[in-house]
Amino acid sequence: MAQDTVFYQKIERIFDQKSGALVMGILNVTPDSFFDGGKYTEEKEWLGQVSLMVTAGADMIDIGAYSTRPGAEDVSVEVESERLIKVIRSVRNAYPDLLISADTFRSKVAKDAVAAGANIINDISGGTLDSEMFTVIADLNVPYILMHIQGSPQNMQDNPKYTNVVEEVYAYFEKKLKQLNALGIKQVIIDPGFGFGKTLENNFDLLKNMDRFGTFGLPILAGVSRKSMINKLLNISSKDSLNGTSILNTIALQKGATILRVHDVKEAKEAVAIVEFMK
Repeated sequence: MAQDTVFYQKIERIFDQKSGALVMGILNVTPDSFFDGGKYTEEKEWLGQVSLMVTAGADMIDIGAYSTRPGAEDVSVEVESERLIKVIRSVRNAYPDLLISADTFRSKVAKDAVAAGANIINDISGGTLDSEMFTVIADLNVPYILMHIQGSPQNMQDNPKYTNVVEEVYAYFEKKLKQLNALGIKQVIIDPGFGFGKTLENNFDLLKNMDRFGTFGLPILAGVSRKSMINKLLNISSKDSLNGTSILNTIALQKGATILRVHDVKEAKEAVAIVEFMK
């Protein structure tokens, strides 16, 4: 699917470092995601949200069916796949030319997602939670989002520890990219994994030094939208964190982010427009 003619130029743009930053809209079809859990479990609801994001200028949509908030309930492969695949098919039917990313760390779900119409696999575990993932990505021949995580969604925030978070995440990417490249996987997007096994200080250290990851010469995804790194610092709830999200998205763009993964597409597109104009 990802290599079909209709998507070729769109995927090439992701990896063209001169083309400007892109915005990935988030669609969670889970009952328990930290911000929008339970909002988009019926077709009219998820298609309505996709319509809003596309109208606002989303360059791609990331669909997830397994909540990865800290302490989230583990669900089976079957439950995740049942939730996810019907939504991917529905969105693909409604939007034939839209880039769709499937947010899953399970290789079987990744296979099913691409068969249903997904173009990209977004793996929050970087292959650490499913040893078959890298091999499957090589077989599928689709772009892969490689994220850093310490632990699993169930325990990642119990007691995250680093000696130097920036250098340890950098070393993680070095190791994983060698494994991916050995399998012939070249279309990789890296994601520092804000909030995934990180303290508040760790998150801001990564944001401050995100340009360090630019040496890999790959697209960098920043996913800070309405996360606890904003809420804890400002002592607010996620529903009040849009302003903080826009500020962090702007900093991320200035530090080299080429994809913003967001709940609020319109505001993210405005941040991109302003930063690109300043450049």
